[in-house]
Amino acid sequence: MKCRLYIDEVGNSGLGTSRNPDHRYLSLTGIIIRLDHVSDWLFPQLESLKQSYFDSHPDEPIILHRKDIVNHRGPFATLRDPRVEQAFGQDIISLIDQCEFTAMTVVIDKREHLERYQVWRFDPYHYSLTILLERYVRWLQEQRAVGDVMAESRGKREDLRLKGAFARLLQQGTSSVASTVFAKHLTSRELKVKPKQANVAGLQLADLLAYPSYRFVLDMRGIKPLTGFNSKIAALLEQGKYRRSPSGKIEGWGVKWLP
Repeated sequence: MKCRLYIDEVGNSGLGTSRNPDHRYLSLTGIIIRLDHVSDWLFPQLESLKQSYFDSHPDEPIILHRKDIVNHRGPFATLRDPRVEQAFGQDIISLIDQCEFTAMTVVIDKREHLERYQVWRFDPYHYSLTILLERYVRWLQEQRAVGDVMAESRGKREDLRLKGAFARLLQQGTSSVASTVFAKHLTSRELKVKPKQANVAGLQLADLLAYPSYRFVLDMRGIKPLTGFNSKIAALLEQGKYRRSPSGKIEGWGVKWLP
């Protein structure tokens, strides 16, 4: 079985913004999907949905992006009609419910990270990515599967840094997962990076799930209550999509709080 981990982020990795309440947290969400399920089910379902609501065409595909959808920007202006928005929301919920994937989210409190590590200040994004990849590889072990990793482009310079961090992780391993384990279960020694415009179904699904999952973790920590449509998506994740321990535990398995 070959899988792919699609990664999306909420927030930014800059430690300089950690004391701003609006930029205190960084979240990475990874969605594990079998590649055959992506091609046979997820991609056709997403394209059908986009064509039905937004008249998307294969030559100029519309890319589902949560911020644009919520703000009714560009092709999503049709969602200003409450009836259309409600129907679209129901179809999104149905798609998420039917899609076969496993979700994991890592959230880091950058302010606490900055205060705790006065000398050693691991880049918050790279730190969170390491924790996410450890859990991904362990999941691959459990499933006797192999896979690779794909993230959305963050700009040429950041992409190079991220690929370098990924390569070092595979070469050196971590304190929890040996490099031989990474090598056995990851089919590519290079992080795959795609621009948003590439119309990658898995990245679009990760984009739709990343913010609700982030808010779910904040709600778990008693920081900010989960409300509205985000709560409906989070409920699906909690009920059956998050990675769990053998005893059914989500915390530490499907969601992880740092530092």
